[in-house]
Amino acid sequence: MKIVSVIGARPQFIKAAAVSRVLRSTPGLQEVLVHTGQHYDENMSDIFFRQLDIPKPDHNLEVGSGSHAYQTGMMLKGIEDVLIKEKPDYTLVYGDTNSTIAGALAATKLHIPVAHVEAGLRSFNRLMPEEINRIVTDRISDLLFAPTLTAITNLKNEGLEKQTVFSGDVMYDSVLFYREMVVSRGDKYRTPGLPASYLLATIHRAENTDNPGNLRNIFFAFSQTGLPVVLPIHPRTARLLKSEVSVPSNVIIIDPVGYLEMLWLTMHAEKVLTDSGGLQKEAYFLDRQCITMRTETEWVETLHDNWNIVTGPDPDKILLAVRSALPTAPRRQDFGDGKSACIIAETLLRSR
Repeated sequence: MKIVSVIGARPQFIKAAAVSRVLRSTPGLQEVLVHTGQHYDENMSDIFFRQLDIPKPDHNLEVGSGSHAYQTGMMLKGIEDVLIKEKPDYTLVYGDTNSTIAGALAATKLHIPVAHVEAGLRSFNRLMPEEINRIVTDRISDLLFAPTLTAITNLKNEGLEKQTVFSGDVMYDSVLFYREMVVSRGDKYRTPGLPASYLLATIHRAENTDNPGNLRNIFFAFSQTGLPVVLPIHPRTARLLKSEVSVPSNVIIIDPVGYLEMLWLTMHAEKVLTDSGGLQKEAYFLDRQCITMRTETEWVETLHDNWNIVTGPDPDKILLAVRSALPTAPRRQDFGDGKSACIIAETLLRSR
């Protein structure tokens, strides 16, 4: 059984690391890996393939950056050519990026079944491009691998229960697997020169980076935290800092880091501040309180007992969350048992 896996962005590399490892060790399954090139530079792409031992892509479309329409259109054309050549039994897509929707659309129009990993997430905010991508992908997919029971409920409410499977979260698989590597070889993945106590922050969502007011509010909040704020800089954010925002003296800007370095930074941070979906979960899996600088989260399971606090870009709410007490209740096991990739492989085999 041949599976074409479509990936293109940092969160998908992390998910694919877990799933590809299992697909390629399962008798009866053959994986063909397609990299769209949505994230394509050294810090956002190549380092992840090396660190996480992801197989070299069989096809690299090298689409690069551009508008949503340009990116998705170029990916559609490239993925269609690959699918016609490879003739897979399934196309596997991940998450909610332009690579996701392009892979799902190209396969569906060629009557190739689609399997969606991380299906059923909903922010209920259709201003987010990611929300549109995930809704449309779920609607046209033949297999929906839901990471949580909340995702199962969302899909059931949309009439998609029959094709839904509870897999658990493949990012939990990855965190469990790679955490041990970081713990055992900490010096290799440590970012040198950082203070002993710091907050870890990331900013990349369009709702913040494309809104100078939101960006200024977030950096003002950073300036008032009383702690150093370590910020691995996303290319989108870096472009705006030069013209829109004055960077406070307590903000330590570093280049984007690899996945293992990011795990180390998260494990040693006092708290995490982010607008990323993936980092919310990684913080949760690593027992670090997260402050989500968006107005909503798809990962509602992380909100219990203040493990994750949603503040938006409001500086007063951000500072209140930074100064709040750390959670005392244990994390819940809402994301499966760390064997999601095995469930995905077994389900694909049974679907023949």
